[in-house]
Amino acid sequence: MKQTILALAFVFLSIIKLTAQEELITLKTISGNIEGSILVPPAKEKIPIVLIIAGSGPTDRDGNNSNMSNNSLKMIAEELAKSGIASVRYDKRGIGASSDAAGDVSAMRFENMSDDARNWIDFLSKDKRFSKIIVAGHSEGSLVGMVALNATKNGAGFISIAGAGRAADVIIKEQLGNVPQEVKNIVYPMLEKIKKGDTIPNVPPMLYSLFHPSMQGYLTSWFKYDPQLEIKKLKMPILILQGTTDVQVKEVDAELLQKSNPKAKLKIIKNMNHVLKDCEIMDKKTQMETVYNEPTLPLNKEFIKEITEFILNIGK
Repeated sequence: MKQTILALAFVFLSIIKLTAQEELITLKTISGNIEGSILVPPAKEKIPIVLIIAGSGPTDRDGNNSNMSNNSLKMIAEELAKSGIASVRYDKRGIGASSDAAGDVSAMRFENMSDDARNWIDFLSKDKRFSKIIVAGHSEGSLVGMVALNATKNGAGFISIAGAGRAADVIIKEQLGNVPQEVKNIVYPMLEKIKKGDTIPNVPPMLYSLFHPSMQGYLTSWFKYDPQLEIKKLKMPILILQGTTDVQVKEVDAELLQKSNPKAKLKIIKNMNHVLKDCEIMDKKTQMETVYNEPTLPLNKEFIKEITEFILNIGK
C-alpha cells in the first residue's frame, strides 16, 4: 500500500513539474504583440519544438472559439510534452490575447498570418534549448505553415493536420454544392471577382458571412494560394494527417497534398474528426453539438502516436 501511495505521489509530482513549465510567450511585431503559450518539458539536452498553428476564423491557441470548446490544440501540446517535445501555440492576430495586433480589419491579408508564423519560426530558432523546429498547421493553419516555411530556412519538418488540398475558393464552391442554383448564380461570379482582386461594393446582407466588405481583401490574398503548389516547394520531412469522419476537410484533400509531394507520409486515421477526436458520426450538426464541444474528450490515440513518432524520427 505504501509503495502504491509513493508511486502515485511520484506521478502527481511529475505532472505538476510538467505543467509548471508552460509559460506565456510574446512575439513582438510592428502592429502589435502576438501572444502565445510555450510548453517545455524538463530536459538535459536540446529538444525539438513544434509551432502549432490554429485553423480559420476566431480560433484561439487552444483550438476553441465562441462556437466550440474542445481544447484540441492545447491537448496536442500536452501530449507532445509527455514525449519530451516542446511546443508553442499562439492566438492569431486579432484573436484572444492578440486582438490588439489586428489593426484595421479591412487591411488584413493572408500574408499577415504567414508572416507571423515565419517570425515565430525565426524567433524560436534563436533559442538554444531547441534542436529543431517543426510546424504543425491545423485546417487553414496548414496552408499558413506551408507558406511560412517556404519563406525561411529554419524549419526542419512540417505536419499538415486536416489541411485543405485545394485553393479556398474551390472549396467554398464545393461547400455550396447543395444550395439552389439561383444562389450559385449570384455567389460564383462574386467569388471570381474577388479572386481577381475586384471589390464588390453592394453585397446583399444575406451574403455578409461570405463577402463582408471588410474581408474581401483578405479573401483575395487567401484565394491566390494553392496548397498543392506550396507543399510541393517544401524540401523537408512532411507528415499529412486526415480523419475519415472529418466533415470540414475531405480525404481527397490529404491525397492531393501527398500527390503534390510524393515524399510526404500520408496517414488517414479511421474515425477521427476535424477536431482530432474519436467520432463515428458524419452529421455535422451532431458533431458540432457533441464532439466539437467536449473539452475533456481526449485526442485520437493514433493521431498522437503518428505526430510523436514523426517528430522524434526527423534527422535520424
